[in-house]
Amino acid sequence: MSYVRGLYPPAHCSPPFGNCSVGNADIEPLIVVHNMLLAHGKAVKLYRERFQSKQGGSIGLVVQSHMYEPLRDVESDRQAVNRALAFTGGWVLDPLVFGDYPPEMRQYHRSELPRFSSEETEYMKGSIDFIGLNHYSTLYAKDCIHSPCVLGGDHFIRGFTFTTGERDGTLIGEPTGVERFYVVPRGMEKIVDHVSKRYNNMPIYVTENGYCPPLTEAAPNLLHDVNRVHFYNGYLAALARAIRKGADVRGYFAWSLMDNFEWAGGYSSTFGLYYVDRLTMNRTPKLSAKWFQHFLANRSSARFNRQRSVNPTPKSRRVRKSKYIVIATTNANATDV
Repeated sequence: MSYVRGLYPPAHCSPPFGNCSVGNADIEPLIVVHNMLLAHGKAVKLYRERFQSKQGGSIGLVVQSHMYEPLRDVESDRQAVNRALAFTGGWVLDPLVFGDYPPEMRQYHRSELPRFSSEETEYMKGSIDFIGLNHYSTLYAKDCIHSPCVLGGDHFIRGFTFTTGERDGTLIGEPTGVERFYVVPRGMEKIVDHVSKRYNNMPIYVTENGYCPPLTEAAPNLLHDVNRVHFYNGYLAALARAIRKGADVRGYFAWSLMDNFEWAGGYSSTFGLYYVDRLTMNRTPKLSAKWFQHFLANRSSARFNRQRSVNPTPKSRRVRKSKYIVIATTNANATDV
């Protein structure tokens, strides 16, 4: 957003990604991420040497990543999926776990991609205790090495991969109020499974996951947010499947508790479980807030006004895959929702 598309400060970019007065979208992001990683590695080294023995703290780093699926049923698009994952989360996580950038990046970037010195590699490798994962959606990936592409997919900063939410005129999932954030619950299971396998089942925290309704949605629907309930139900069920398969997921954070200031989207993007009246600042729980309360209490029914028991019913079962987290799977019918 800052060095490829130039939409956030310092607004650096270059065609075809944007029209800025300064910037090189193919090179500058590589330098920026490299410096950020070095700063992280030095901070972790300092903490572990001087403070961790007394404080017992742990340090992780959060990455934002879509999941990707092949646009076409061909091997080149399956390889494009691997590159898309490497050029997003892998770009940041591989150096912190293995000490160097993903081989998928080294293969194509060569001299442009910065290198770590032997000393830097030593303190970079293993410099996270857990992985934070922000995940919202899934996109299709198309190979741009052997096929023509548009919108920058043929640039190495994009991994020679074109990503889209549409195939043959059909969207990959229901659209939301954020561009390219389609509702694709299966992607949660896939991305957690991918991160778990690539990084030796390192502990994972899902640090952001949530739903923003289309910006045209009327105010009453913002409170009766059935689509957000469906979103959380679907994505949490997918997360539970990943845990059952062995992923060491330690926690999950819904984005967000209340409607808030969403970067360049301001107050128009409403991710909250609570509606905020910007004139009075009153906070009103939406339907999803009540659903989430019952979910956390392991209640199987969404009949909020009648259901008071916190005991599991035959419709619900508790899945204990880790001593750190309990996921309740519910089978509420459509009438309940």
